Amino acid sequence: MNTTTSAQLFEKAKTFFPGGVNSPVRAFRSVGGTPLFIEKGKGSHIWDADGNEFIDYCCSWGPLILGHANDKVLDAVDKTMRKGTSFGAPTRLENELAELILSNNKYIQKIRFVSSGTEAVMSAIRLARGFTKRNKILKFEGCYHGHVDSLLVKAGSGLVTFGNSSSAGVPDSFVNETITVPLNNENAVKEAFEKFKNEIACVIIEPVPANNGLLLQGKDFLNFLRIICTENKTLLIFDEVISGFRMSFCGAAGLYDIKPDMITYGKIIGGGFPVGAYGASHEIMACVSPEGPVYQAGTLSGNPVAMSAGIAQLTECLSKDFYKDLETKTNYLVDGINKINPFPLFKMVKLGSIFWIAFTTKTSINNADEIDADSMKYFKVLHHALLEQGVYLGPSGYEVGFISQAHTYEDLDKTIKAFEISLKKLV
Repeated sequence: MNTTTSAQLFEKAKTFFPGGVNSPVRAFRSVGGTPLFIEKGKGSHIWDADGNEFIDYCCSWGPLILGHANDKVLDAVDKTMRKGTSFGAPTRLENELAELILSNNKYIQKIRFVSSGTEAVMSAIRLARGFTKRNKILKFEGCYHGHVDSLLVKAGSGLVTFGNSSSAGVPDSFVNETITVPLNNENAVKEAFEKFKNEIACVIIEPVPANNGLLLQGKDFLNFLRIICTENKTLLIFDEVISGFRMSFCGAAGLYDIKPDMITYGKIIGGGFPVGAYGASHEIMACVSPEGPVYQAGTLSGNPVAMSAGIAQLTECLSKDFYKDLETKTNYLVDGINKINPFPLFKMVKLGSIFWIAFTTKTSINNADEIDADSMKYFKVLHHALLEQGVYLGPSGYEVGFISQAHTYEDLDKTIKAFEISLKKLV
């Protein structure tokens, strides 16, 4: 595969950006080689700067649930941009997207738009502290909630890809306010509440942990969190930046029918544009400025371009059998690959339209410490073999893959064949 142009662009990029990239995992350090510079995308396919074509399962790390350059999204954005891209003032489109979400989501009553998932989580944590008048937060090992200082403690995603569980530059005083416990461990959570009684403002969890593998949690554990938070007057936050509008229109909250106190969103609600949101009850959201004392603001929050893209995309997500069709495609792909798999350590796991490649003898992996870091050597080989076969995955074995509406069964059959060829290189 010719990567000459990508290599030249990467060398130039290294003179401009740390490591040549504007987000760490893009650097290909986990898999080796030159990162591909993407030139264009349409539907389920992307093309790099050298003209190589790939079936894309990264989907911009999840937001592109309709695929690349969806015509309905592009038409909506084009009409909006011609009227202006940002005003720093309220627009009708903010109302329309909020109404679309809230009228189809029984788990939140009010919402506030921001510009990223990280910003949504940061704002939700501040709101939880302001509402409860407590300082400590409880999170889970391997769950990633964006690059918020207090949450970069034993986090997943890019941090674990580069062999770290936390980040330099995070003061001990921030870390001391963060309690970190293993996933799927009720006793550890109980001990934390006993040790820090009346001090924990919130418990935050990815209800579908998908930033450090796909670490599926049982509904019983999530129900336990709901109960213990209620008993201790602690807010339960579902970080649904990935799972929101992905598992169902109401995300994992809807999938499991569990009502958290707050939910954070991102990715899909932007239709490919930078956006995030957090939502909760009327009572909790009344604490947010200008109505309440918890300050949060943003120049581009609710900007009309992102709002119009979100309206177009989420309207499509509400169409009949949308999520059923996505899950059927995902089952077809994952079951097809698992069936032809010749490598005993390889398996694919899935939930909804998310899948993950694991190299393990375990029947399931539910905790971050169950992932064997040494197994990433297999993913490195597989990743490059799949690129040669025209299949693009995110360049880290800790990251998940996504199915979009644009993926066809022809795409899926080609991908199954590509895996069959590529997995033989591991044997």
